[in-house]
Amino acid sequence: MPDQWAEQRQELTEATQEMYRRGLVGAYSGNTSIRLTGSGDDGLLLVTPTHHPYYRLRPEELVVVDLDGEPVAKGGMRPSSETRLHLEIYKRRADVQAVAHTHSIHASAASVVGRDIPALIDEMLLTVGGPVKVSKYAFPGTQQLAEEAYAALGERNAALLRNHGVVSVGPDIWEALEVADLVERLAQIFILARNFGPRAATTLPDDAIAAELAMFHSSASSA
Repeated sequence: MPDQWAEQRQELTEATQEMYRRGLVGAYSGNTSIRLTGSGDDGLLLVTPTHHPYYRLRPEELVVVDLDGEPVAKGGMRPSSETRLHLEIYKRRADVQAVAHTHSIHASAASVVGRDIPALIDEMLLTVGGPVKVSKYAFPGTQQLAEEAYAALGERNAALLRNHGVVSVGPDIWEALEVADLVERLAQIFILARNFGPRAATTLPDDAIAAELAMFHSSASSA
């Protein structure tokens, strides 16, 4: 029987494997998802399975879940233990079509010390929509983590999860992946800049921040 989501499965598999190749996650860590839309599927998500190595992930191993996180098909692989995180964002952000949760090294380091990444470079504001804020700590896989993550994310495209990693969002999985990649680069810049002294990293001028945030919100509203 043909799989009605074959194309979406292939795309999410390729993006997840690319996430692994870029070093944004380990073989078993992190997770991705996309919103399934069309043909009455608006209440369904496609999410990576739990505890399965991404270097040999196959499209048919991805899990379709409803908005309660329950698998639509019984007897298959179990969805990611962080499915609640993905669900919370989709329920609160109608503009989000894809979510990536990564464990990249420098961004995770920033999350461990509990430091927001401030508005350092222009690309950050235009892509993320503001500073990358750190959530309050919550135990992995819990509803509390999902809620704390959204509180830090807000209307921006990325947040740090305290002592954990990164969550990024986008209109498709490739955009969400690029945001995660940028957050890792921003964390590297921030950490390296602070090597020159605790006050060495300066933020963009206020007028530049205001102008670029206006551009970000204008782009988001026209999408």
